[in-house]
Amino acid sequence: MTTSKLELLTPANCQLIFIDHQPQMAFGVQSIDRQVLKNNTVALAKAAKVFNIPTIITTVETESFSGNTYPELLDVFPEKDILERTSMNSWDDQKVRDALAANGKRKVVVAGLWTEVCNNSFSLCAILEGDYEIYMVADASGGTSKEAHDFAMQRMIQVGVIPVTWQQVMLEWQRDWAHRETYDAVMNIVKEHSGAYGMGVDYAYTMVHKAPSRAKPGHRTLAPVAAK
Repeated sequence: MTTSKLELLTPANCQLIFIDHQPQMAFGVQSIDRQVLKNNTVALAKAAKVFNIPTIITTVETESFSGNTYPELLDVFPEKDILERTSMNSWDDQKVRDALAANGKRKVVVAGLWTEVCNNSFSLCAILEGDYEIYMVADASGGTSKEAHDFAMQRMIQVGVIPVTWQQVMLEWQRDWAHRETYDAVMNIVKEHSGAYGMGVDYAYTMVHKAPSRAKPGHRTLAPVAAK
């Protein structure tokens, strides 16, 4: 393992690429619940925006096969260009190579569909031909079966790809809760996307620290009335 792989991910040393988070690709995913997949993908995108991570979004055969990228993902980056291609391997498209080079970060965080095809081929080529370090976000990626995802992850790990999860990446970017400039935004992502952890944060804020509910105002709580 190279020394650089021992470095934690920081907002200054990495970039992010989303590969083919499109409906037809998601229809084929069987390795993870597809709603969970979308939740994790959007959470990762929101985290990237909080920390100003250079981000690339690629699509494949949008009009003829795959459909449009998740609207929830695009809404996080409303002004960002989408890099359309024909190859299953994003590395084969010069626009993608140019965007990676322009971002100037050797560490590339990757989330995409499918793990065994688009993620695998991009990662191997980016390492071999581009000398990039790849960090594969396993729970914001999906394969056509659990075996397809798992064995693709194993193949990539064997050649140096580092497996991560979306929340791990976000908290690695945050690193220290004393970083107040991103604290509130990170906790908002946690509350919305982190399941039981987020519910626990909501509970602690409202029940222990007596913060107001984050629900939009206008709800009334009617006092109990015993039935006659």
